Amino acid sequence: MSVPALTLNDGNSITQLGFGVYQIRPRETQAAVSQALEVGYRHIDTAQMYRNEEGVGAAIAASDLPRDEVFVTSKLNNGFHRPDDARRTFDESLKALRTDYVDLFLIHWPLPTRYDGDFVSTWNTLIEFQADGRARSIGVSNFQVDHLARLAAETSVVPAVNQIEVHPYFGNEEVRAADTAAGILTEAWSPIAQGDVLGDPVVTKIADRLGRTPSQVVLRWHVQRGDIVFPKTSHVERMRENFALFDFGLDDDDVAAITALDRGEAGRRGPNPSTFDWIP
Repeated sequence: MSVPALTLNDGNSITQLGFGVYQIRPRETQAAVSQALEVGYRHIDTAQMYRNEEGVGAAIAASDLPRDEVFVTSKLNNGFHRPDDARRTFDESLKALRTDYVDLFLIHWPLPTRYDGDFVSTWNTLIEFQADGRARSIGVSNFQVDHLARLAAETSVVPAVNQIEVHPYFGNEEVRAADTAAGILTEAWSPIAQGDVLGDPVVTKIADRLGRTPSQVVLRWHVQRGDIVFPKTSHVERMRENFALFDFGLDDDDVAAITALDRGEAGRRGPNPSTFDWIP
């Protein structure tokens, strides 16, 4: 099954459906990623904080797939925002991933109450990584509208993506709109609200009518709205289910009904990026 590719604002392409490895134990990561690659996934999303980059790198190396056929994303650990720390740990990520470049590297959280509120120097360091070719594209994660505005005012490079919490119970529409206005693609994390949305009557009714699972319906909603999505699972049956999104579609009424489930801030499952300051 062919997965669509989207064009980033730097001219590079990104596969719209990926495989996320958040909360997959390091010792289980290689097997999970290997299964995902066998299913057909060609976009793997990891992070320094997940502590499983080595498993991702091992799986890709063992797959015999050409490096340029697998899109690899990683993210900067919250404890390493200072430029020299970011440079050192980026080198460590490349080593763990067994590659001389990543396709996309992100600032994982803005941490506006840490580092004297300075995420701009961190972003400028990522610009260095892109300039020397070790990060083909660079972006941010969990950046709010004011954070994006500050990068636009103080730097010369627009993030290629903003990876944020998005699901039917928390549409995060203000940030999605800011992304679109700036030419930034939105990546949706927690796309099924940690499973909470799968039993919603609106979703199950659409799924029953289409002969699809609730998870497929919700992931298809993300795709049709133009966002990039990477569901996480360790079960190969679910991997196959989540991958089968491109031989059916939702009509406009379906999309509108799911979008209407938005509960605003009350629907948020993760921390608020404006106050989140955790350093592992």
